[in-house]
Amino acid sequence: MATQNTPFPFIGKLGNLIGYRRNKKYFLRSMPEIVRQTRATRRAAQRFGMASKKGALIRSAFYGKLDVRADTSHINRLTKALIPSAGNNTKNIIGFRFNKHTGTDRFFALAPRLSADGILHIPSQTLPAFKDINMLEVKVIATRISFATHQVVNTQSDVLIIDSRKSFSGASFSVDVPGKGTLVVTLQVRGLKDNLPSGNGRSLAADIVAVQPPQTGQVFHKPAYLQHPISNETSNTVYPHFLPFVIQRE
Repeated sequence: MATQNTPFPFIGKLGNLIGYRRNKKYFLRSMPEIVRQTRATRRAAQRFGMASKKGALIRSAFYGKLDVRADTSHINRLTKALIPSAGNNTKNIIGFRFNKHTGTDRFFALAPRLSADGILHIPSQTLPAFKDINMLEVKVIATRISFATHQVVNTQSDVLIIDSRKSFSGASFSVDVPGKGTLVVTLQVRGLKDNLPSGNGRSLAADIVAVQPPQTGQVFHKPAYLQHPISNETSNTVYPHFLPFVIQRE
């Protein structure tokens, strides 16, 4: 560590030197020639890179479609949720809040559920009473994301207005977005006062409420012949016996 004795001290990289400030003084140190990484460090870096890439793709899928202003921490929070599985288990992001200060559970005590037939159900329940809210704008945004090709395949959304002063008998939304890839469903709830957005900063929430991994199906290819044919005992005719290959794919 060396002190910068110059009229124009700097902070950052300059060639193979790094300038930095500590206790109102400026210092210099040289960059290491070799950066040694352990196997665990390399794996952690790989997991972070994969999670960061998938997180960016998820954010891009909902960009411009959500009305909530995601707080500045949402990028790191989403990446952190994906890191444990290196982004391979996207179900880890169920419950992720784009606005960390408010969740959709503030409006719906009974959480929505996704059925196998591609329907998102919000159960019948008693809605909470708010002083500055008398209506709820419910938006469901469903997107199909192919992480294999790194692209957003398709997106659809539906909006429902609910009078929070009346009995709520439940609602259903079709989220069966066509295409191949992972289905990610986000529920956005905005509190309204006489059809106008409430001035309350906690009246707008958007959470990822469901994730459905790609469905695998059976694919049959041309038959593969066995080495030993099977004889027909009645006609002495030899027929080649075959079995189809079966593989799994998205």
